[in-house]
Amino acid sequence: MKLTANQLAQILHGTVDGDPNVTVSTFAKIEHGKKGSISFFANPKYEKYVYTSNASVLLVNKDFQPRQKVSPTMVRVPDAYAAVAELLRYAARERRMHRSHRGLSLISWSAKLGKKVYVGSFCSIGPRCVIGRDTIIKNNVTIGEDTVIGENCLIYPGVRIYPGTRIGNNVIIHENAVIGSDGFGNVPQSDGTWQKIEHLGNVVIKDDVEIGANTTIDRAQMESTIIGKGVRIDNLCMIAHNVEIGDNTVMAAQTGIAGSTKVGKNCIFAGQVGISGHLTIADNTTLCAQTGVGGNVKEKGQVLMGSPAISHVRYLKSYAKFKNND
Repeated sequence: MKLTANQLAQILHGTVDGDPNVTVSTFAKIEHGKKGSISFFANPKYEKYVYTSNASVLLVNKDFQPRQKVSPTMVRVPDAYAAVAELLRYAARERRMHRSHRGLSLISWSAKLGKKVYVGSFCSIGPRCVIGRDTIIKNNVTIGEDTVIGENCLIYPGVRIYPGTRIGNNVIIHENAVIGSDGFGNVPQSDGTWQKIEHLGNVVIKDDVEIGANTTIDRAQMESTIIGKGVRIDNLCMIAHNVEIGDNTVMAAQTGIAGSTKVGKNCIFAGQVGISGHLTIADNTTLCAQTGVGGNVKEKGQVLMGSPAISHVRYLKSYAKFKNND
């Protein structure tokens, strides 16, 4: 990325206060700003660095009034924090667009790849797959037959996508995630052995989803395991067969959700949350770290804590008692 202050203002719908031709090529925190870098000021705690920063360009809120001389060229925008996020997305897109070749990979003759699709080395793309334009597939990715991947997706190295998976637009899947593996289903036999239950469904991932490294999402026994639009899943999470996760729900690392549970929209699950199978979790539920849920959560907007899960207020009151009960 190499942009002038004037170009930055055009991209971010801002105005330039200073030299419009000064050029930046890298990002830096405001306290680490140096020549050729762009920084941003959004938190009042960091105002002192505005007057000492050596960055070439500083993104600031449009109503910011400096109390001392500011050396960097300022680009005034409606929201500096949102603007830097947008600029990072812009830089990432520009970096990806420079890569359009395909490495040494096995791509089925019946697979259909859209315009500007990038396929890295040692990938395998199975029969009848469809991959939308501007999607990037890094090295060592395996995509099973009949999989559909939308536009502008980013699939990192080592990802395994099983046959029949459906992935929407603007989806990011990080390294070594496994999408569509068998669900964990076994029937006990009279002789003490177990009979495997075959899983013939698939996984459906809707638009604008991000899935962390080493996360696994099992395909359904029948029908689909569904990940809703805008969902964010951290590293090392486990989503079992036939689970449905509502739009814009987020979950931190090591969260595990057992089979056939339905999670509502806009939920927040902290690290190491565990949810039993065949449950319903209401919209806007927050589960604190290491919460264990063994029953339905029917009321929307609750904050739960502990195992088994109870209201976080009740949990904290209880904890205040039993921590002193030697």
